[in-house]
Amino acid sequence: MADTNHIILGVHITNRTKHVSSVQDLLTKYGCNVKTRLGLHHVASDFCSASGLLILEMAGDPAICYELMDELASVEGVEVQKMVFKND
Repeated sequence: MADTNHIILGVHITNRTKHVSSVQDLLTKYGCNVKTRLGLHHVASDFCSASGLLILEMAGDPAICYELMDELASVEGVEVQKMVFKND
C-alpha cells in the first residue's frame, strides 16, 4: 500500500442493535480490505448508546474500498463519510 492513498471510512450507525447484523455481514465480506477497525459508542455504568461510530482504515484496491462504502451506505440507518490522504 506504499504507493496508494490512505482511505479512512467513518461509519455512523444510528441503531446498532437493529442494523448490526447487516453491517457485520459487510465487514466480514470485505474483511481482507479492512486494515484497522475502531468502534466507538457512549457507555456508562447504566447506559449503552444505541448509536455508534466505526472508523475503518482500508487497504488494497481502492475500487473495492469504495464498493464497501457504497454497500454500507445502502443499509438503513447507516451514514458513511470518507477521508483520503495522499501518499507522496
